[in-house]
This record gives sequence, C-alpha cells and structure tokens, in this order.
Amino acid sequence: MKLGLHISNFTWPDGPAKLAPTLAEIASAADEAGFERISVMDHVWQIGVNGPPELEMLEAYTALGFLAAHTRRAKLLTLVTGVTYRDPGLLAKAVTTLDVLSGGRAILGIGAAWNEEESRGLGLSFPSTKERFERLEEALKICRQMFDGDETPFEGTHYRLSRLLNSPLPLAAPRVPILIGGAGEKKTLLLVAKYADACNLFPGPELQHKLDVLKRHCDTVGRDYDEIQKTVIYRFAIGERGEKVGEVIDDMRRFAAMGFAVTHGGVPEAWDTKKFEIFRDEIIPAAEAL
Repeated sequence: MKLGLHISNFTWPDGPAKLAPTLAEIASAADEAGFERISVMDHVWQIGVNGPPELEMLEAYTALGFLAAHTRRAKLLTLVTGVTYRDPGLLAKAVTTLDVLSGGRAILGIGAAWNEEESRGLGLSFPSTKERFERLEEALKICRQMFDGDETPFEGTHYRLSRLLNSPLPLAAPRVPILIGGAGEKKTLLLVAKYADACNLFPGPELQHKLDVLKRHCDTVGRDYDEIQKTVIYRFAIGERGEKVGEVIDDMRRFAAMGFAVTHGGVPEAWDTKKFEIFRDEIIPAAEAL
C-alpha cells in the first residue's frame, strides 16, 4: 500500500502572503517522508465539505507546477479534473508539461465534473450529465492519443481536433497514467474499465460492491481487472499527537485486503510538518508492509 497526500484546503493561519512558502514546506516534507504522490482538487472555489466558497482555492495545474519545483519523487495529480473545465487538447498539453518539468511524475486525474455553482459563477461550461459523460469519453480518447504521440485528427460529437500535435511528448512510460474519479456504476466505472489505468473511490459500506461492478465491466469489455490500480480517498485522522495511528493503519489494512494499492488522504488537523515524522516512522512503513 502506497500513500498519497491530498491537499484540499489552502486557508492557513498566516493568510495568502505566506501561502506559497507554507505549501512548499508541506510538499517538501511529504516528499521526504515517503508519500508516493501529492494531489490537489481541480476546483476554482472551495467546496462545501471544507467550508464556504469564499475560502482560498488555487488553480490546480499552476499549483501542481509549483509543487513539481518543490518535490523530487512524489507523483503529481488532480483528484480530479472536471472534464468541462478545459478543452481536452489543452488539458493533455498541461499534463504533458507537468510531466516533462517534473521528470515524468504526472498522472492525469479526470472525471465528469459536478460543481455547477462554481462553473456558473465563473462562466465555465456545465452541460447536462449525459453530455458531460460524452465529453469525458471523448477527452479520454484525445488525451491517450496525445500522450502516445498520435497526431491523427479527431472527429467526435463534441470535440474536433485537426492535428493532435504534442511536443515535447511526456517522459512517463509507456504513457502518463490516467485515473478516473467517481463511482457511478453505469457510466463512470464502465469508462474506467475501457480507458483508465486507475480509479479513485470513496470509502463506505458499498466499497466492495463498487469493485465488483468494476470487475463485471472489465469482463464485459475484455479488460484485465488486475491491470487497473485501485485507489481510495481517505482522511488521515491521526490525532493531534498521533494517538489514532493504529486506527488509520487498521483502515489501510482493510483497504489493502480489498485490493487497493493507494490511499489518498488529507490531514484534517491543523497543518504541522512534524506530523510527517509520524507518517515517515510509523504509518508509511506499516502501509508498505501490507
């Protein structure tokens, strides 16, 4: 089991003036502690689970570029990019740029988008659910094609690209991994089976059921279920002094038994880089042994 640090809240005590050095310190500490990946949300306003929309939020790919410069090993991704926020040609270019400048550490995290309020607020496209999933499937095809260096024109229902030139190509081999976030059984998990290298699910009583649905989709489309990396989003509630470490490790043991390879988690307590010593010395070694 590998761990990912998910940074979803940028409202810190010293305010925006200290946001950059604080973020750099957190990312560097996580990288040195042994987190396998670092992720941010792809939102332009804060989301309700973390607070009101007026709280600080950074644009995702600018933030990931900043993180690339302050880390050496961790993979970098969004959990996850809303397909309607960027046209897929530009998205593939942004992720490729991140991959090249980070030395091959980018992952494309993508989903069908859900936050209508922020989309309407800033004038982003937010079509019907049906159309968003149609666009997601076309975007997956375009990004895979561009990551592979295939310049063949793409003619879809929603996107038409005359030349899929992508220079320089990504450094990641065989291509930049694609992770699809979401647990919808009819559409999302089917797209995972058809196109994705990884999925990201939420923990809960239906978690095993979602995996079973994904396996059935894999059987239907002729995909090896074991090829798909399973990841889960989680809150690393270790306590103020690490008193809940045992509970966190027990949860990861349960995830690992179900076949999950990565736990993406945020730290709900106040940011304190000393907490990364607990991860380095206790949690990450225990997780890697699962």
